[in-house]
Amino acid sequence: MDLQQRINAFAKLGEFIQQFSTENFNKNEKISTNELFYDGFKHQIKLAHEHNGWFTKENIVFALNGWSNSLNINTLNDWIGKYNFNNIPSKKVAIIMAGNIPLVGFHDFLSVLISGHEVVVKQSSNDKHLLPYLAKYIEHVEPEFKGKITFTEEKLQDFDAVIATGSDNTARYFEYYFKGKPSIIRKNRNSVAVLTGRETDDELKLLSEDVFRYYGLGCRNVSKLFVPKNYEFNAFFNGMFDWNPIIHQHKYANNYDYNKAVYIMSEFDLLENGFLMIKEDQSYSSPIATLFYEYYDDIDELKLKLQDNKNNIQCVVSNGIVENSVAFGQTQHPQLWDYADDIDTIAFLINI
Repeated sequence: MDLQQRINAFAKLGEFIQQFSTENFNKNEKISTNELFYDGFKHQIKLAHEHNGWFTKENIVFALNGWSNSLNINTLNDWIGKYNFNNIPSKKVAIIMAGNIPLVGFHDFLSVLISGHEVVVKQSSNDKHLLPYLAKYIEHVEPEFKGKITFTEEKLQDFDAVIATGSDNTARYFEYYFKGKPSIIRKNRNSVAVLTGRETDDELKLLSEDVFRYYGLGCRNVSKLFVPKNYEFNAFFNGMFDWNPIIHQHKYANNYDYNKAVYIMSEFDLLENGFLMIKEDQSYSSPIATLFYEYYDDIDELKLKLQDNKNNIQCVVSNGIVENSVAFGQTQHPQLWDYADDIDTIAFLINI
């Protein structure tokens, strides 16, 4: 199977999942595989939500929409065009996936297979329904993928390299356990926003998407604000307002109530609007329904601080005041070449 066959197969997958990229699924009668797969994938979406309350239909659809936009011939070619895939021996690559947001491990899955390797996937129990079904679809539209995709719940064995994502604690275990193998080990990261006080109402509304999408569970979600001294938060809270229905999601509401009670009993100073709390704190990782914030005096000093803490940060959001930052509202729309932790996964896979 050559590279073009692999690209074509994933482009067909993009066409298939595009049918599920809006709240009202839109069946495309031109897709010949629908007789075998359409109703089945609808059922997997239902099962994914029933198994994990954070995986609402809205958030699953949002994730599928992102992948349907990326999995097309032009974007796939733009992504891999800068790499040389000639004479790469096929290896067996293990992937240990997180389960914080729907299909969070799909980019690693795609990268391994598009590079011509075999993949062994160990999924999180929180996200185990969607990807195996999509893998069956890939095997159907390109039969040469059969035998190259394995899902396991057992101890990983007989592999040549590994990509593992987990917490800082599990990362230490991964680093020890996989020390004899080529590896990418991903740890906790969070995203931050740098505000100046001059943001427009529209920019702050866009920022709300970066904060609340996936209930803030993703590493690309903004979990902390950097604001200038004497920053007034009224405009910020106005920008967040459209997301107020989130408090009616019981898992989110339970976290909100619990964290608020803890903060009040600890006599921490809080600002809150009924569905989001903000607390001054130097940490980067904030609990669900909470944003941390920190004041800065000098933007150049802040840039140096962000650089010094880059291993804790996935994305920096700003209106351009920070170099290489992500625009407001765009953290959950990464391109295929926006690699997690800034580690080029394809380059790694070419050289194992």
